[in-house]
Amino acid sequence: MRFLKKFLLWFAIVLTTLILLLYIFNLDYLIRAVRITYLKGEKTAFLEDYTEFPNREIKKGTGQSWAISKEYNKQKPTDILEETHKKFETVAFLIIKNDSIWYESYYDGYDKDSKSNSFSMAKSIVTAALGKAIMQGKIKSLDQKVTDFFPEYAGKYGDKMTVGDLSSMASGLDWDESYYSPFSITTRAYFDDNLTDLMLGLKVVGEPGKEFKYLSGNTQLLSMVIEKATGEHLADYVSEQFWKPLGAEHEALWQIDRPDGVEKAYCCIASNARDFARFGKLYKQHGKWNGKQILDSAFVEKCVTPRFADAPMYGYGWWISDYRDKQIYYMQGHLGQYVIVIPKDDLIIVRLGRNRDERADGNFHRNDFYVYIDETYEMISHDRKN
Repeated sequence: MRFLKKFLLWFAIVLTTLILLLYIFNLDYLIRAVRITYLKGEKTAFLEDYTEFPNREIKKGTGQSWAISKEYNKQKPTDILEETHKKFETVAFLIIKNDSIWYESYYDGYDKDSKSNSFSMAKSIVTAALGKAIMQGKIKSLDQKVTDFFPEYAGKYGDKMTVGDLSSMASGLDWDESYYSPFSITTRAYFDDNLTDLMLGLKVVGEPGKEFKYLSGNTQLLSMVIEKATGEHLADYVSEQFWKPLGAEHEALWQIDRPDGVEKAYCCIASNARDFARFGKLYKQHGKWNGKQILDSAFVEKCVTPRFADAPMYGYGWWISDYRDKQIYYMQGHLGQYVIVIPKDDLIIVRLGRNRDERADGNFHRNDFYVYIDETYEMISHDRKN
């Protein structure tokens, strides 16, 4: 009994000392990280973790239901597709053909109304918000300097950084894109309670506009520019300019760093497969929705065209591929969240889940990305034969 009391006393002392050291060295975000991930048996952010953070609502307006194909769910998924769903723990898979839901399936207790974390698919939505702000004249162009909004970035390289550089991942910001290291700035940004100060403390260490380098900090800073330019919280702006006009059927939630704080804009919109798909349709229709030009068509085209010849996989906020000799562009998020658009065949493929495949050697696109496309075409070809 005496030994147990001494052990508990020393344990309390060590724990208290550790917590104090974390605060002294400005690592207290790790306390939140441990509580939300490791104590729940996770090694990184996960689909349902939006419930662990404060959120700002992306309000919906009048919902517009997707049309349902006459062939809805008549074609069974291929064995390879089902094996892939099982291996990577898919929770939602959706095929929209000719703007009608042709096939959908849900797993692990999820359904068409279930919310899950978008992760970096949100980056495409932030870029859409940038396009809208330019369309409204609140931001001059992709070439407007970030220092017009945040003079804190003035300096040798910072003076040159534009909003377009942020959207196209070419900012030169000092950022470590590591999702599993507890000490990376990406991890800090996910769990920190003051994202604005964190961002304004960054330096621009490379010349902007010269090369592609994927950094989540780019999108976070871009969101700060949009918020300052529009005078609105990002979630409110996206609600009015996209969520409501596109007829989302459910409100969404956008994680914020603290109550009444700022959106974690590089990630973290909680929504469902059908509503995420609306952004794929908007881009497929060159920025039009129900006959109204929501986004400038030239901006949409720029988003899905590579900015750099040596980085053909990325444009402005969207990933790009020419797989199967087709123009393909897509939203992508951590753990394998996808909204894949194939305009030539009027297809949108949405996949949400808990894990993803590796990248093939020399290929920036992940192996499961190809599987979802190939097996969709296999299903469609079987349907035509029948």
